[in-house]
Amino acid sequence: MRQENIRNIAIIAHVDHGKTTLVDELLKASGAFRANQQVEERVLDSNDQERERGITILAKNISIEYKGIKINVIDTPGHADFGGEVERVLRMADGALLLCDAAEGPMPQTRFVLSHAIAAGLSVMIVVNKIDKPGSDPEKAYNDCLDLMADLGATDEQLEFAMEHVVYASAVNGFARLDPADDNADMFPLLDMIVDDLPAPDVDPDGALALQCVTIDHSDYVGRIGIGRIYSGTIHSGDKILVVKNDGSRAMSQVKQLFTFDYLGRKECTEAVAGDIAAVVGVDSTDIGDVYTDPENPVELEPIEIDPPTLSIVFEPSTSPLVGREGDIVGGRQLKERLFQERENNVTMRIEELPDKTGIEVSGRGILHLSVLMESMRREGFEFQVGRPRVLFKKDDRGNTVEPVEQAVVECPGEYSGKVIEVFGNAGGTMVSMESGAVQTHLEFKIPTRGIMGLKNRILNVTHGEGVFYHTFLEYGQYAGEIGVRQNGAMISMSTEKAVAYALGTLQERGQLFVAPGDECYEGMLVGERSKPGDMVVNIARTKSLGNQRSSTADVAVQLTPPKTFSLEEALEYIMEDELVEITPQSIRMRKRILNETERRKWAVRNGKVKK
Repeated sequence: MRQENIRNIAIIAHVDHGKTTLVDELLKASGAFRANQQVEERVLDSNDQERERGITILAKNISIEYKGIKINVIDTPGHADFGGEVERVLRMADGALLLCDAAEGPMPQTRFVLSHAIAAGLSVMIVVNKIDKPGSDPEKAYNDCLDLMADLGATDEQLEFAMEHVVYASAVNGFARLDPADDNADMFPLLDMIVDDLPAPDVDPDGALALQCVTIDHSDYVGRIGIGRIYSGTIHSGDKILVVKNDGSRAMSQVKQLFTFDYLGRKECTEAVAGDIAAVVGVDSTDIGDVYTDPENPVELEPIEIDPPTLSIVFEPSTSPLVGREGDIVGGRQLKERLFQERENNVTMRIEELPDKTGIEVSGRGILHLSVLMESMRREGFEFQVGRPRVLFKKDDRGNTVEPVEQAVVECPGEYSGKVIEVFGNAGGTMVSMESGAVQTHLEFKIPTRGIMGLKNRILNVTHGEGVFYHTFLEYGQYAGEIGVRQNGAMISMSTEKAVAYALGTLQERGQLFVAPGDECYEGMLVGERSKPGDMVVNIARTKSLGNQRSSTADVAVQLTPPKTFSLEEALEYIMEDELVEITPQSIRMRKRILNETERRKWAVRNGKVKK
């Protein structure tokens, strides 16, 4: 039986193809933006980091109503590091909008979510956006979308549905058209297509209750909130329910509060029906995959498996000489409390205290996944330090060591393809396929996750900034042996002082600098990179010696090259095993784990790093 008054649809798009603007226009067309509401309230732009990075970090839901039918819109993360969200939230949808740029067509990142949507059997509609953009080619973009679906293994039914359901839009101008040459000036053709042609949820409203939790929210007042789709029956506030865990264990619970999605927020209700998406309060320690069902007639649903983390990083309280100057929260106890709070909210991360109590180990799906947490914490006023990301190895059935392997895709001008292949070869990658187009060359590789670290910058360098690079977890594969690490040594400050232009002028001849005149530096801090192997301790505060005689020539002004700056992800990929990244609300600094040079030498001798 189908629930004809509900539609559940996911949006699939690359970072800059107008997803947020499109949803804003759908909200306006359905009457969600009333006179007293501001566009800035929009749900898809509610996270500062998302606005800055141009990516969706968390899956979110909104709901609109059109022609008496409720449309639940699910925003999906496009980045592979947040794949833990993608695989689950697509279970709530019956169809998907594949949104692409009329000039650019589908981008590499689009493949990740679209492949999961096709595997889930969703009906896909194509929305070619930005048809008013100079240089746009809507027909080519549409054909590229169909080619991509075919490459990803779409069934004949899915391809036929997509061919018959395409809309040409300009979200920024607020119109959607069935033909690019139309003069329609509103979004109603897209809404009509969703209402008329998207499959309604295939559910049993009269059966026993079955709701599967696919997303966890958290409130300081009520604890965990389970969000999921109702596959059968009706759930009421106050109901006694049976909670079936992924491992088969069972427990009784009671629904204390029940919410459904209403435009930009949630509204409390007394009942939610099959096919709808609901949020349930009252189930203690609820987790992903939990099934809320009728105690007398329990319904079994397929368990949800969350992909295991592939990287881990140890968070420690900062031991920098500059600690406390920029942040308000510097203690180890506050750091532990904040990370354990994150463990309640974020089920895709594994967070555990180290046995020796020196730090907290946080495991996630990738560098970006972990750096988003760090960025959030530094904005909250925390100061802390983290070590080099460590890949999580496993043992297979035969006892052999296996490691995570990624699928990496690079699209670049053909003239740079040889350099890209060389870079991947040095990082332990193997080329899987190569397709040469008129302008771009499409390269695919298999590469250990260890080899991915620091690769993005090298790819951008050899392609002169014209390469597009993305990667996604593929499988656990055979251990690839030692992979080359950073070859060049570091320049390390010998004292805690401000950098001086005169000293930096002589140092820049020896390599690339990371600091500018006037920057606060301390003993053991990385202030630059040498142009050859081996670390070098330097004096960044040396000034010009002044005599009592007049110089025969005028002083020549020091000409300094601008220092190299690192984003958080770049710093994490750059450091070595004996180095740390210090993170404060205003600065990201790299340093040696042991700050004093004499102590570093003693440690190296004790650990066999140098000859005695």
